[in-house]
Amino acid sequence: MRGTFDFERAVKKSLSHINKKNQPGMVDIAEKPITHRTATASATLLLPPEVRAALRGDEIHAPKGPVFQTAIIAGTQAVKRTADLIPLCHPLPIEKCRIEIALDLRGRAVVTCEVSVHHKTGVEMEALTGASVAALTVYDMCKALSHKMVIRDLKLISKTGGRRNVGRSRTT
Repeated sequence: MRGTFDFERAVKKSLSHINKKNQPGMVDIAEKPITHRTATASATLLLPPEVRAALRGDEIHAPKGPVFQTAIIAGTQAVKRTADLIPLCHPLPIEKCRIEIALDLRGRAVVTCEVSVHHKTGVEMEALTGASVAALTVYDMCKALSHKMVIRDLKLISKTGGRRNVGRSRTT
């Protein structure tokens, strides 16, 4: 029928982790070239007044310790373990992982995770995982102060080095 959208056909064509038999599987990267791949992701935490009151400079000191420093370490560990957490991700030899947590003027903490590797597949899932686990760690460490924190806007900011670049490239 002309003018109708074939949803099943579109999904099968566009989902790289689904084979012709509609079964999940890792993407075959054997023939892909090795290139320098980068990705940057971010997440935002809305911090209620009780949490903001614990700020001392650019750090929150909670009952469990220095929050942002611990979250950076947790996010870095998560980047390195992404393939263990997301079943169809390829394990990657991460070459760079930088996580920053910055406070903005509206009482929010913005987590940014930048990852790079020379490989046949990209690192956007690693960047997204690092940003999300760092944000979750802030939540975990501050929940004794308030459960009113909100994690939102987990998103890919940029990725380079593959067939499709997204966003703008960040310089290192």
